[in-house]
Amino acid sequence: MRPDGWYLTSEVDEFLARAGGFLRSRPGLHVMQLTWAERVRKRGAESFATEAPVDAPVFGLLEQAGEVCATFYRLSPRALGLSPLTPEEADSLAAHLAALGHSLSRVSADHDTATAFAEAWQRHTGATPKLRDTRLRLYRLDTLTPPEPMPAGRGRVLGEQDLDEVMFWCGEFAKAVGEVVSLDAGSWAETRFADKRYTLWETPDGTPVSIAGMNPLIGGQVQVDIVYTPAHLRGRRYAGAVTAEVSRAAVAAGASDVVLFADLSNPASNALYQRLGYRTLNDWAVYDFSTS
Repeated sequence: MRPDGWYLTSEVDEFLARAGGFLRSRPGLHVMQLTWAERVRKRGAESFATEAPVDAPVFGLLEQAGEVCATFYRLSPRALGLSPLTPEEADSLAAHLAALGHSLSRVSADHDTATAFAEAWQRHTGATPKLRDTRLRLYRLDTLTPPEPMPAGRGRVLGEQDLDEVMFWCGEFAKAVGEVVSLDAGSWAETRFADKRYTLWETPDGTPVSIAGMNPLIGGQVQVDIVYTPAHLRGRRYAGAVTAEVSRAAVAAGASDVVLFADLSNPASNALYQRLGYRTLNDWAVYDFSTS
């Protein structure tokens, strides 16, 4: 049996071999761990290291009595993502990373975990944490309840031949949420948008009015991401219809957990997801660190 404590590795396959069972035991809560580990596995660590080896991906797990009970990942630019941790686990991780000389630009996790780690990181390194204004809520699908009545039209799954259309809609979504990203055929494969399957809701005459994407089935869960309707077309149940379409597809694909994030500053989208049958898992927080 290995000694209790945090174990770090740059080998994603090793991380998944040791921590995969733990992550799959609660796939919804571990959506970010599962998603980013799979992206690194498929694309290669070099795709995520801007200043290798300093910013090369690092994965970690906490073992106690031979069982994995917590995990983390660190990706460029020194961004840390955490599974749910107790305050004691957060402190032990902060102390361990600080002792190893790691630097961090930010941490993201459920609100309590992120806050506990941010406070611990400040104690151990002197870095000042600042909570981002954007507040997110993680939802998990309970029983899908499609809009009633459904708007006229149909959902259409987009394929490789629709890349230009996909890039256009993802670009519009990115602009709407303030995400700075360059989308073109040459760089598309390296973006976070590339590994999703997209569905458009089209009116009876074929006009596209709303889009939703879903990540691949990973560890028993599917994340619905993105959902976007142009401002002038909102309030017509299009977003509810297309979200219901991809949620149904996720369940049909075998997902035990179907999850999505919603911006708490947008009460309309949160109310919509709740009407569709999504229930709160936790609230999410991001802290940025500065040393000045």
